[in-house]
Amino acid sequence: MIQRLYSSFPDSWPGTGLLLLRLAIGIPLVVNALSMWSSDSEAMGVVARLTTLCCGSLVLLGLWTPVASVALALAAVWSTFFGHFDFTHLAMPLVPLSLAVLGPGAWSIDARLYGRKRIRV
Repeated sequence: MIQRLYSSFPDSWPGTGLLLLRLAIGIPLVVNALSMWSSDSEAMGVVARLTTLCCGSLVLLGLWTPVASVALALAAVWSTFFGHFDFTHLAMPLVPLSLAVLGPGAWSIDARLYGRKRIRV
């Protein structure tokens, strides 16, 4: 599935850029979800934090990157419209969506599992 979405998993400078983008998205989400874990015990808050933690971890590792990125974008849209509305929060879904469109890069689990294989004869 992932191999059909992306014709290549770039390395070198573009791959480094995608790795930095994954780190910029994943680290704050995972740290925020872990730090806010015990702050409130609402069922919806726990589900939202668990979803954010799981999707942020997947993006950070580069596993199922398109699915996790789209889920993060949907969660950002959900929190924008049903949480505190601010026009700056409308830009938040664009970052994970850009990662979903660009792909995970060469330094990801997706590239190892679904990338092109070179066969030596």
